[in-house]
Amino acid sequence: MSTVRIRPRVLALLFSVALATPALAQTDPLPSWNDGAAKKAIVEFVQATTAQGDPKFVPPAERIAVFDQDGTTWVEQPMYSQVMYCLERVPALVKAKPELKDVEPFKTVLSGNREALAKLTMPDLEKILAATLTGMSVEQFGAQVKDWLATAKHPRFKRPYTELVYQPMLEVMKLFRANGYKTYFVTGGGQDFVRVYSEQVYGIPPEQVVGSAGGTRFGYDKAGRPMLTKEPKLLLNDDKAGKPEGIHLIIGQRPVAAFGNSIGDKQMLEYTQAGDGARLMVLLHHDDGTREFAYGAKSKVGTFPDTLMAQAQKQGWVVISMKNDWKRIFAFE
Repeated sequence: MSTVRIRPRVLALLFSVALATPALAQTDPLPSWNDGAAKKAIVEFVQATTAQGDPKFVPPAERIAVFDQDGTTWVEQPMYSQVMYCLERVPALVKAKPELKDVEPFKTVLSGNREALAKLTMPDLEKILAATLTGMSVEQFGAQVKDWLATAKHPRFKRPYTELVYQPMLEVMKLFRANGYKTYFVTGGGQDFVRVYSEQVYGIPPEQVVGSAGGTRFGYDKAGRPMLTKEPKLLLNDDKAGKPEGIHLIIGQRPVAAFGNSIGDKQMLEYTQAGDGARLMVLLHHDDGTREFAYGAKSKVGTFPDTLMAQAQKQGWVVISMKNDWKRIFAFE
């Protein structure tokens, strides 16, 4: 009887494969999530839409997943980070333009009076945003945002805003990308603002950010080099109905998966669901006041009315409970 000899190198290779296969099968793609309906729905959707021969298979060219930012992938309370940026830019603005010192609403912002600041109207905020987000080159604006992000701290968590990113949502984005999906931001925040950090923080390149966009004017600097200057002219308000409109304008395809957290994302999820084939619509519900914030119908920021919850339940949208579905919220926990 002959004996079959297996070379040591081949034996080692077979042994390593045998060990690796169960490990890969057991790898949890969403380790910051508790097991439950939300996690199961997301994982199974990705598996089904990327498995050749599955009835829900989505061709690679059509794998588009869109994410709102504020309140969906990072903290939006007590105020949107970009609004905080604009308020904190007022002193530098007044230094450059001293004539604004005694002009409202800039005078109120300079006072630091929290009660007065809380009473600022939407037109007041619009004046502040217009003054602090325009009038400079796109490069100067990007540099100002980078400088602010490097030093600004959230009032409650005392950490940089770029650390207040939801680890569970980062895992979802990575899961989608690992399976051939392109991930896009579709946010009410300023497009130029988000593009400054989107790739470094989320892995989403600037060209895959759809946001509220202002106009620019072409011209030349003092050295004669071509440049773009940001102008106080709104081209796209990427909120509510503006989100599907922005998706069509910038992406040019209907998404198959959409993630949001408020009434401002309703139309985006409806637009996603209206397409043919497999669809995934997800809403994050902020119900964890201990680890983050708990808010809903009465909140001016990230409003989640009861009618939206009812619509989600009726139309089969996935609702993530921050309190129950997430083991941890931030990477530093």
